Amino acid sequence: MRMMMTFSALFMSVALLQLSSGGVGPLDALTGLSQGFSSSEVGFLGSAHFFGFFIGCWWAPRLMGSVGHSRAYASFTALGAIGLAAHVLITDPLFWALFRVASGVCVAGCYTVIEAWLQAKVTNETRGRAMGSYRIVDMSASFVAQFMIGSLADMPTYIAYNLLTILCCAAIFPLTLTKATQPVTPTAMRLRPMIAWRASPLAVAGVLVAALSSAAFRMVGPIYGQEVGLAASQIGYFLAAFVAGGAVAQYPVGWLADKYDRRWVLIGLSIAAIIACMITVASATMGTFAVMAAATLFGLTTFPVYSVATAHAHDFVSSEDRVELSAALMFFYAVGAIAAPYTSSSLIAWYGPTALFTFISGGHLLLVIFGLGRMRVRQAPAQRTRYIYAPRTSFLVGRLLGRSRDKDQNE
Repeated sequence: MRMMMTFSALFMSVALLQLSSGGVGPLDALTGLSQGFSSSEVGFLGSAHFFGFFIGCWWAPRLMGSVGHSRAYASFTALGAIGLAAHVLITDPLFWALFRVASGVCVAGCYTVIEAWLQAKVTNETRGRAMGSYRIVDMSASFVAQFMIGSLADMPTYIAYNLLTILCCAAIFPLTLTKATQPVTPTAMRLRPMIAWRASPLAVAGVLVAALSSAAFRMVGPIYGQEVGLAASQIGYFLAAFVAGGAVAQYPVGWLADKYDRRWVLIGLSIAAIIACMITVASATMGTFAVMAAATLFGLTTFPVYSVATAHAHDFVSSEDRVELSAALMFFYAVGAIAAPYTSSSLIAWYGPTALFTFISGGHLLLVIFGLGRMRVRQAPAQRTRYIYAPRTSFLVGRLLGRSRDKDQNE
């Protein structure tokens, strides 16, 4: 019972954190555009967030080693709250980018603490249930956060950012007030990006394209939505449709990835993503329902790419390398996510809203070509790990998933 109470505190912190962080990106985009920010400047804010995210992933294990889980979590949450509250003090894209770096550090740092705590408390008997609940809570809160966007955009700016700040501050209480004993602080892992490239160049390419698709859509999607005539409330539904499509895709794509060569699954997803991009562009003049349906299809075809790519990479390494491999793949995801929002928003500024999906389609086309080339280099592995939905949350998530992969492989 005490263990489940600990999980409840963790999950409540995750939900509150996701509600806060999931709303700030679209709110920044809509508010920034209304204040005269250019498309490129709005995209730069998204890139700044992921730059902070990378810093937080690297720094969090080291801070936990110095001050412990609860103090590290409180510090990261306070930093995120400061970044949110500071938005109302000055309206300038460079300052807002600095504030978004703080928010990115907060998100990565908090998830690192939560996942380190969760990993220390689960057992082989509770791992599956705990991880399933964790994924559901995280995805559900992300989904709800998108619906908040319309309401936030209609409020005065200071009220909207204050509400997000309150949610961020509230995320401190469940974890810091729990009576459960803090777990032993995990050692900070070495970050060796090349371990991922040596295991599977195709997986690295897949992770980069997944970052390109997700980061560009979630951070720059509000610009596209406004350009094609969506209202603020509809932009929230537009982004929520993307999240919903990604959630629905996990089971069927996982079944395909376990049954067939994962390289063909990646190639098939990328071809489907290119088609989804075309449909999304074509739907802009077909009414709101068509735009929402296209966003759902886009999420369905692009969201699972990361998990399929990581599963493919894990097929080529031993259990001893799984944690470092997961961190290396997250490193490449962060690199792609840093570059994608600014690049795609600049293309929109130069060529119009359809450039967003042209950019994403180009990335998936390159993945198809590279995937076909890699299939000529080596055969698929004889033994494979089971497909697992891999959250893009911290460098430590591999410690939660690694034992599940090993257990599945030995069954």
